[in-house]
Amino acid sequence: MVLAGACADGSDRPSATERDAPSVYELFIANKNYSSWSLRPWVLMRERAIPFRETLVPFSEGSSFEAFRRFSPTGRVPCLRDGEVVVWDSLAITEYLAERHPGLWPADPVARAWARCAAAEMHSGFGVLRDRCSMNVGLRIRLAETPEALLRDVRRIGELWEEGLARFGGPFLAGAEFTAVDAFFAPVAFRVRTYGLELGAVAAAYAAQLLELPSMRQWETEALAEPWREPGHEDEVRRAGAWLEDRRRPVPA
Repeated sequence: MVLAGACADGSDRPSATERDAPSVYELFIANKNYSSWSLRPWVLMRERAIPFRETLVPFSEGSSFEAFRRFSPTGRVPCLRDGEVVVWDSLAITEYLAERHPGLWPADPVARAWARCAAAEMHSGFGVLRDRCSMNVGLRIRLAETPEALLRDVRRIGELWEEGLARFGGPFLAGAEFTAVDAFFAPVAFRVRTYGLELGAVAAAYAAQLLELPSMRQWETEALAEPWREPGHEDEVRRAGAWLEDRRRPVPA
């Protein structure tokens, strides 16, 4: 056993091995039932077997900014800590991890370029889908209306998925292995199921495949068991349409 403050060789200077030993990542996330942004790095690290410590801080009623500012410069989730290094934003976290762990992006340069484009499109786009279909893992909802702008977002996602699966052979978007681009679309799979969004057969099968991943099943199980309800998120989904089913654990009285 090496005592704190001492080195393996008994000297005060750490060995090269000890200097290069990776620290344990800490990933800060919010409620699994609501937080699509938190899901992306979480599912990526789980599927790629990257060890980390999870710290879940529930959304506060009204604003979570002050609570999240304790660990995140932006007051938002997710946020990754690697020793003294703080990395915020799901895309930045992905790139930081990709520099340290091979395989997070496809090795093939063509597939890698496509995967980065698709992930960036998801990261910055599909605003109507986000606004109209807020992630809520435990609910099943019949939308009150489906405006053309929402249908356009859904069609584009289906188009992207079908293109990736056809070009790179599947079963994942950029080839045989789960990579960052799949993680970026993982929250969409929950939205498809929650709101009954219609996709073509190939895209629908891919969404179902994502939902059956061990990491996604774990996320869902833990989301359903959460004892919290945040009024702002609840109001968003109430405005979306009729609640057909609520599979979440009842809130304690």
